[in-house]
Amino acid sequence: MEQKDYQKIYEEYKAQSEQQAQIEAQQGNSSGKEEFVAVRKNNDGDIIAFRTSSGRELDYLTALNEAKAGKLAHVDVFHKYGRDIIRSEPDGIKENNLDQLPEF
Repeated sequence: MEQKDYQKIYEEYKAQSEQQAQIEAQQGNSSGKEEFVAVRKNNDGDIIAFRTSSGRELDYLTALNEAKAGKLAHVDVFHKYGRDIIRSEPDGIKENNLDQLPEF
C-alpha cells in the first residue's frame, strides 16, 4: 500500500489556497457590494458595530442580517455557541480579518 505524506498534501493545498486568496484580494471587490472597513468594539474587545465602504455604520444585528442576505462582500455568517456570528471570509490574509480592521 502506498504511503502518503498527509502533512505535505495539506501544506500544498494550503499554499494553493493562499495564492488564490492573494489573487482575489488584489482583484478587489468586483461585485460592487459594500465591505467592512472599520469596526467598533466594546470594553471586552467584542465587535459591536461596523463601518462600510460607503460610510454607513451598522450595528451588529443589522450587519448580520445584511450579511445573511448576501449584501456584504468578503464576510460569512456561521452558527456557533447557539447564535449566528459574522466573520471575514477565510482567505489566509490576516490584515483583512474583522478583528484587524481599524476602529471607529
